[in-house]
Amino acid sequence: MKHRPHHPSRAHAHPLPYAHPHTHHPTRRDFLSTLSAAAILGPWAFQQEQTAADTAERFRQMSEDFERKGLAEPFKGITTNGKVLAGIFEIAPTGVSTEPVRNAGEKFIASLNNVQLARTMFPVDDVKWRKWMNQHFYVRQGISLQEMTDAQRDAAFGLMRASLSARGFELTRNIMRLNETVAEMINEHNFLGEWLYYFTIMGKPSATEPWGWQLDGHHAIINYFVLGDQVVMTPHFFGSEPVRASSGKYKGLVVLQEEQNTGFQMLQSLSDAQRQRAIIDLSKSGHNNLTEAFKDNVNLDYAGLRANDLAKPARDHLRDLAHLYVSNMDEGHARVRMDEVDRHVENTWFAWIGGTQPDSAFYYRIQSPVILIEFDHQQPANLARFAADPNKPTQQHIHCVVRTPNGNDYGKDLLRQHYLAHPHTS
Repeated sequence: MKHRPHHPSRAHAHPLPYAHPHTHHPTRRDFLSTLSAAAILGPWAFQQEQTAADTAERFRQMSEDFERKGLAEPFKGITTNGKVLAGIFEIAPTGVSTEPVRNAGEKFIASLNNVQLARTMFPVDDVKWRKWMNQHFYVRQGISLQEMTDAQRDAAFGLMRASLSARGFELTRNIMRLNETVAEMINEHNFLGEWLYYFTIMGKPSATEPWGWQLDGHHAIINYFVLGDQVVMTPHFFGSEPVRASSGKYKGLVVLQEEQNTGFQMLQSLSDAQRQRAIIDLSKSGHNNLTEAFKDNVNLDYAGLRANDLAKPARDHLRDLAHLYVSNMDEGHARVRMDEVDRHVENTWFAWIGGTQPDSAFYYRIQSPVILIEFDHQQPANLARFAADPNKPTQQHIHCVVRTPNGNDYGKDLLRQHYLAHPHTS
């Protein structure tokens, strides 16, 4: 079952021009001009406000509809056949401290006032974990960077820096910056922009009890679960449209080229016979990602080429490609995660959809019992008006997803085991 995300038509709100204050005393002509302007602009301004309110209400209803359908089933996790493989994940020390993340989480919480705390703090087992979405219309929970003071924003970024690698932090910030670029390009600053990214905290930062945090916004979603010194950082969604800023505040900024080019190099490293097995479809006409928002329980069987059929150079290339995604975590926990990936390398698969030229639109997937990575060139969405063919996937719109199959997205399986050992009451 292929999921093709819906991109609704975008409503564009245009801000009112601001009047500059006059230093001279108002004359009768000024007064009459003001009345005339009010008579002309008043209805227009009301209409704009009403349009924005109608759009917000439509977005709210769309968000609730996605949640109602997407959360209809309790969480099970992504599997190959509907059955979770038991015994893959265990609670065990990693030797990598999570103290910096805990301290950063406490600092962020301490920066919030009581009203903000009520919007930001949730129980660690709350369904809020599953309420995230890439699309800009989604009505999010938590507190946004746009609402924060400078000190609060610094604390939020401090939490990200403690949790992510330098590369992962910069990638996330650059995606936010390019969200400002698309806002500039289509003149939509109500629902798009650099600071429309929301933070929530699940549980309470602790050295022994489970907790975590979530970042949710357009093209950037991080779910970060902590138990002791263990970390699960999935689902992790990141993408951009455009991937290159050719104008505006961040002109020259480029993202996701390494994910694109390293994936293409992986395909090229295969022999002709191996490439034929890896390619499951040469035709790519739409979206191919299958595990984006509200797809926590997808059944996705292995496809393509199995890693145990690869010689060491090609197998190493596949591992390097997986590490590119895992390395967005802090270095220590990325190493732990790759050890987990390596234990299942014999049952790791690589699949490809689309063209085989450097400028082709394509999709690829890495899948094993413990990791699922999807990369997809998507059809134009917010920038469809600028596309030569708005229905054709383009390298200017990329979506990436990282998942932990078999029930451990959001750290759910670790949390389950923790509750079995330490019963909790709601």
